Amino acid sequence: MIKKASAIWKGSLKEGGGTISTETGVLDHAPYGFKARFENGKGTNPEELIGAAHAGCFSMALSMILGEAGLTAESIETQADVTLEKLDSGFEITTVHLTVAAKIPGANKAQFDDLAGKAKAGCPVSKLLKAEITMDAQLVP
Repeated sequence: MIKKASAIWKGSLKEGGGTISTETGVLDHAPYGFKARFENGKGTNPEELIGAAHAGCFSMALSMILGEAGLTAESIETQADVTLEKLDSGFEITTVHLTVAAKIPGANKAQFDDLAGKAKAGCPVSKLLKAEITMDAQLVP
């Protein structure tokens, strides 16, 4: 399976801008640029997109692992906080912190913690990132 996305950039780093598109059309020339990445400008940025991808991937991975354990989530809400830092070697995504709240009928806290940990480690986006990945996961009654 190969999924495609594309980006177009025009101009200099600070004054220029670009668009990002996906083959599904969910993103269709969505604007991105320096101000959206490093300031509070309009548009998206790579870190935000990585966060969305990681949150979605983790939620789906947890759903799969729950199913294998005979459980079905009523809801899984995941937020990914992606940290971009300037290091001596240049800019780097250093950490991703997942905040998860899941309502899973029939699950207990120990079981949930174990399954959430497996989802964090097994999610394909987690495997892709070399950043430190941390998580706070809550089982919601």
